[in-house]
Amino acid sequence: MTWRTTLGIVLLIAAIISGWSAWRLHKSNEATVAVEEQPFDYILHDFEMISLDKQGRENITLHGSELQRRRDDQTFAIVSPLFLIPDDQGRYWQLRADTGWVSPKGEELRLHGNVSGDSPESPDIIPTTFRSVTLTVQPEQELAFTSDQVTVSQPGIMQTGIGFEAQLKTREYRLLSHVQVRYEPSARR
Repeated sequence: MTWRTTLGIVLLIAAIISGWSAWRLHKSNEATVAVEEQPFDYILHDFEMISLDKQGRENITLHGSELQRRRDDQTFAIVSPLFLIPDDQGRYWQLRADTGWVSPKGEELRLHGNVSGDSPESPDIIPTTFRSVTLTVQPEQELAFTSDQVTVSQPGIMQTGIGFEAQLKTREYRLLSHVQVRYEPSARR
C-alpha cells in the first residue's frame, strides 16, 4: 500500500464520520425545534381532576374529554368540561359547557357554549337550572356571572334576562336587566 492509498482511505473514513455527525446533529436540531414549537406542556384525555382549597377540602372537581396546558401562560383549555362545585353539605352544583378555560392558579373559570348549571338533587333544595352562552366562575369568591342572556328555571317559574350574578354559597342570584318572568302554576289536584 502506498502512502497515497493510505491517505485516501483515511480521508474517506474522515468524510464518512463528518457526514454522519452532521446528519445526526441536523436530526437532533429538528427534534428540538419540533418540541419547542408545541404550545402545550401536556394534554390529558378523559380525565378527572380534584382541586383542594387552602384547608385541604375539595374545592372543585373537573371532568372533561380533553385538557391542554399552555406552555406560554400556563392556562388550561378544556373540551366538554363538567365542573362539580360542592356546597357545605357535600352536594354538588354541576356546571357544563362545550369548552372551558382555567387560569394558571385556578382562581377563574370561563365556560363557553351551551353553558348549563344545575343545582344539587336534594329534597331540601328547590331544583334550579340556568342556561347561558358564557359563564365566569371565581371559586374563591364563590361567585358566578355573565353579561349574556340567561334563563333560570325552578318548578313553576322561568326567568330570563341579560346579565347574571350568583353567590354560590348562599344560592342567591340576580338577573341584571331586561328581566322577564313567566309563572306556570302546577295543575290543581
